[in-house]
Amino acid sequence: MSDATQHRYGLLIPGAVSRSDPVTVHAPYDRRPIGSAATADEAAVEHALATAYRLFRDRDAWLPAARRIEILEKAAALMKERAEWLALEAAREGGKPLLDSRVEVARAMDSLKICVETLRTDAGEVIPMAVTASSANRMAFTQTEPIGVVVAVSAFNHPLNLIAHQVGPAVAAGCPVLVKPAKATPLSCLRFVEILREAGLPPEWCLPVIPQGNELATRMATDARVAFLSFIGSAKVGWELRGKLAPGARCALEHGGAAPVIVAADADLAQAVPLLTKGGFYHAGQVCVSVQRIFADRAIAAELAGQIAAAAGRLRVGEPTLADTEVGPMIDPAEVRRLEDWIGRAVAGGGKLVCGGRRLSDTCFAPTVLLDPPADAEVSTQEIFGPVVCVYTYDDMDRAIAQANSLPVAFQAAAFTRSIDTALRCYRRLDASAVMVNDHTAFRVDWMPFAGLRASGHGVGGIPHTLRDMQVRKMMVLRSAEIRR
Repeated sequence: MSDATQHRYGLLIPGAVSRSDPVTVHAPYDRRPIGSAATADEAAVEHALATAYRLFRDRDAWLPAARRIEILEKAAALMKERAEWLALEAAREGGKPLLDSRVEVARAMDSLKICVETLRTDAGEVIPMAVTASSANRMAFTQTEPIGVVVAVSAFNHPLNLIAHQVGPAVAAGCPVLVKPAKATPLSCLRFVEILREAGLPPEWCLPVIPQGNELATRMATDARVAFLSFIGSAKVGWELRGKLAPGARCALEHGGAAPVIVAADADLAQAVPLLTKGGFYHAGQVCVSVQRIFADRAIAAELAGQIAAAAGRLRVGEPTLADTEVGPMIDPAEVRRLEDWIGRAVAGGGKLVCGGRRLSDTCFAPTVLLDPPADAEVSTQEIFGPVVCVYTYDDMDRAIAQANSLPVAFQAAAFTRSIDTALRCYRRLDASAVMVNDHTAFRVDWMPFAGLRASGHGVGGIPHTLRDMQVRKMMVLRSAEIRR
């Protein structure tokens, strides 16, 4: 394998050429160039769409399920052989610390295994017949078929596993897929595509496409030949794309949130603090379900904020490829400047800065804890997407829950308590697709449903759910005098 720090990827669309300039990839920690990837001009995007659509329309060219399983299993095995290298390069490219990038690679391998398990066990259903006079002498069943061409638009923060979550199910379902990685982190995606091809996937079935501009990317995602759009990114872009989809096209949108946590007076702080620290500062808070808004009973709020601040102060911030780094850089220096502005306004409005609140370099920001920032501050109303945790004091839990529910976004939430009644009350009343009890909001395994509600998204993620979304259930009704019940 060549040194990825010098690797320059050409266009991986067979038969296409592009006259647009490549994108240079910079390590977010020190901003040095670590590689480049070719971008696609209008002709190359059209070639990719036409290639994928032609494949789908030729039913004789569809890949049998056994072949798809073989490819996915081989790809997972290849990833296992290269796991440390993949983790190191993902950390270099995306800024997630190596210890967490290793977990991401393991999850990506498991994502492919879940695709195989789902494919082997989800075989359609039998529809009851002969239960009325009108349905006599009939049997009916469904089987699955690929929905059509998939376009997967991904985000920077999990540059390998997000791609596996979008492309893996498309391959498993038998759909030709065009995958657009984030321009900041395309290299992990391109490595993943190369591994799929090495595992036996014909190149035309998975085409990485980095359009030269946003307008061309929009045209690709909303083209009439696209049957399913998988989008992970900002709500503004996601909802705009959904409104432009061709008639009949389906989509799944995963946006961000401002995850709330209710901490009751009886919570076990020795258990809660390490979990909330991890959930708030994991990947420098650049996670869509990162712990952001903690609502704590007045009896423990100040103590909780102080303990999280103490834990945050012990976190090692810096170069993400080092084994002992716990918090890496922000993806772009502009994000560091944004955090400074938001925190400055929150403190000026009356919030107490318990720790952090400052840049450590142009790319790294100190893990920050704010106590009781204003309810209308950006840190209270918008997704922070940075290493910042806000703690709010409450006297009445139901009012705290109402405040937690007051934003347009709703994704995952959490509650810390020793009382089953309190846990159930929070579960029942919090606006969320999942409520973690005595765990942080960023908990996830790749087979569970993962869904943003309201402005946070549309549809349900998670490998089995995504795979089913990329299939249609096709029914056969068979009539014969020999069919009797």
